[in-house]
Amino acid sequence: MLNIEADRGARSRSERLDVMQRLGRAMADSTRSRILLTLLDGPAYPSDLAHDLGLSRSNVSNHLACLRDCGIVLAVSEGRQTRYEMAGGHLTQALLALVDITLDADESAPCLDPECSDCGVGA
Repeated sequence: MLNIEADRGARSRSERLDVMQRLGRAMADSTRSRILLTLLDGPAYPSDLAHDLGLSRSNVSNHLACLRDCGIVLAVSEGRQTRYEMAGGHLTQALLALVDITLDADESAPCLDPECSDCGVGA
Protein backbone atom coordinates (compact mmCIF):
# COMPACT_ATOMS: atom_id res chain seq x y z
CA MET A 1 0.00 0.00 0.00
CA LEU A 2 1.21 3.52 -0.76
CA ASN A 3 2.38 5.40 2.32
CA ILE A 4 2.00 9.02 1.24
CA GLU A 5 3.15 10.49 4.55
CA ALA A 6 6.39 8.48 4.55
CA ASP A 7 7.04 9.29 0.89
CA ARG A 8 6.38 12.98 1.48
CA GLY A 9 8.92 13.07 4.32
CA ALA A 10 11.56 11.30 2.24
CA ARG A 11 11.26 13.66 -0.71
CA SER A 12 13.10 16.95 -0.83
CA ARG A 13 11.34 20.22 -1.40
CA SER A 14 13.08 20.57 -4.77
CA GLU A 15 11.84 17.12 -5.85
CA ARG A 16 8.28 18.08 -4.94
CA LEU A 17 8.66 21.42 -6.73
CA ASP A 18 9.91 19.63 -9.85
CA VAL A 19 6.87 17.34 -9.82
CA MET A 20 4.49 20.29 -9.35
CA GLN A 21 6.10 22.09 -12.30
CA ARG A 22 5.87 19.00 -14.51
CA LEU A 23 2.20 18.54 -13.65
CA GLY A 24 1.50 22.22 -14.23
CA ARG A 25 3.27 22.16 -17.58
CA ALA A 26 1.37 19.07 -18.64
CA MET A 27 -2.04 20.41 -17.69
CA ALA A 28 -1.48 24.02 -18.81
CA ASP A 29 -2.06 23.12 -22.45
CA SER A 30 -5.68 22.51 -23.45
CA THR A 31 -4.77 19.76 -25.92
CA ARG A 32 -2.76 17.87 -23.30
CA SER A 33 -5.61 18.33 -20.83
CA ARG A 34 -8.07 16.88 -23.35
CA ILE A 35 -5.76 13.92 -23.93
CA LEU A 36 -5.42 13.40 -20.17
CA LEU A 37 -9.18 13.51 -19.66
CA THR A 38 -9.56 10.86 -22.36
CA LEU A 39 -6.83 8.67 -20.86
CA LEU A 40 -8.48 8.93 -17.44
CA ASP A 41 -11.26 6.83 -19.01
CA GLY A 42 -8.76 4.17 -20.09
CA PRO A 43 -5.79 3.41 -22.35
CA ALA A 44 -5.83 4.57 -25.97
CA TYR A 45 -3.80 4.53 -29.16
CA PRO A 46 -2.55 7.80 -30.70
CA SER A 47 -4.61 7.28 -33.86
CA ASP A 48 -7.79 6.82 -31.80
CA LEU A 49 -7.00 9.89 -29.69
CA ALA A 50 -6.40 11.93 -32.85
CA HIS A 51 -9.70 10.80 -34.34
CA ASP A 52 -11.73 11.25 -31.16
CA LEU A 53 -10.28 14.69 -30.39
CA GLY A 54 -10.27 15.97 -33.99
CA LEU A 55 -6.49 16.44 -34.05
CA SER A 56 -3.69 15.35 -36.34
CA ARG A 57 -1.79 12.21 -35.38
CA SER A 58 1.50 14.13 -35.27
CA ASN A 59 -0.01 16.75 -32.94
CA VAL A 60 -1.27 14.04 -30.59
CA SER A 61 2.08 12.22 -30.72
CA ASN A 62 3.95 15.40 -29.78
CA HIS A 63 1.66 16.02 -26.81
CA LEU A 64 1.87 12.37 -25.72
CA ALA A 65 5.68 12.66 -25.78
CA CYS A 66 5.43 15.65 -23.45
CA LEU A 67 3.08 13.81 -21.10
CA ARG A 68 5.36 10.77 -21.16
CA ASP A 69 8.44 12.91 -20.46
CA CYS A 70 6.56 14.52 -17.55
CA GLY A 71 5.97 11.04 -16.11
CA ILE A 72 2.19 11.28 -16.35
CA VAL A 73 1.51 8.69 -19.04
CA LEU A 74 3.19 5.44 -20.02
CA ALA A 75 3.82 4.16 -23.53
CA VAL A 76 3.19 0.42 -23.81
CA SER A 77 4.49 -1.30 -26.95
CA GLU A 78 2.09 -3.77 -28.53
CA GLY A 79 3.76 -5.15 -31.61
CA ARG A 80 3.89 -2.32 -34.14
CA GLN A 81 1.57 -0.09 -32.12
CA THR A 82 2.00 1.87 -28.92
CA ARG A 83 -0.79 2.19 -26.41
CA TYR A 84 -0.81 5.08 -23.94
CA GLU A 85 -2.19 4.94 -20.43
CA MET A 86 -2.00 6.86 -17.19
CA ALA A 87 1.21 6.20 -15.26
CA GLY A 88 -0.67 4.54 -12.43
CA GLY A 89 -3.91 4.10 -10.57
CA HIS A 90 -2.90 6.52 -7.83
CA LEU A 91 -2.21 9.24 -10.40
CA THR A 92 -5.54 8.58 -12.09
CA GLN A 93 -7.38 8.83 -8.77
CA ALA A 94 -5.47 11.98 -7.82
CA LEU A 95 -6.22 13.77 -11.09
CA LEU A 96 -9.90 12.81 -10.95
CA ALA A 97 -10.04 14.06 -7.35
CA LEU A 98 -8.24 17.28 -8.28
CA VAL A 99 -10.79 18.02 -11.00
CA ASP A 100 -13.71 17.23 -8.68
CA ILE A 101 -12.31 19.27 -5.79
CA THR A 102 -11.64 22.24 -8.04
CA LEU A 103 -15.16 22.10 -9.48
CA ASP A 104 -16.64 21.80 -6.00
CA ALA A 105 -14.59 24.74 -4.75
CA ASP A 106 -15.97 27.22 -7.26
CA GLU A 107 -17.86 26.16 -10.37
CA SER A 108 -18.43 29.79 -11.29
CA ALA A 109 -14.72 30.67 -11.39
CA PRO A 110 -13.97 32.06 -14.85
CA CYS A 111 -11.35 30.51 -17.05
CA LEU A 112 -8.38 32.87 -17.35
CA ASP A 113 -7.60 31.84 -20.93
CA PRO A 114 -9.58 34.02 -23.38
CA GLU A 115 -8.88 31.49 -26.15
CA CYS A 116 -10.35 28.59 -24.18
CA SER A 117 -13.34 27.03 -25.88
CA ASP A 118 -13.69 24.16 -23.40
CA CYS A 119 -14.70 26.37 -20.47
CA GLY A 120 -17.18 28.53 -22.36
CA VAL A 121 -15.55 31.90 -21.62
CA GLY A 122 -13.81 32.32 -24.95
CA ALA A 123 -16.68 30.84 -26.93
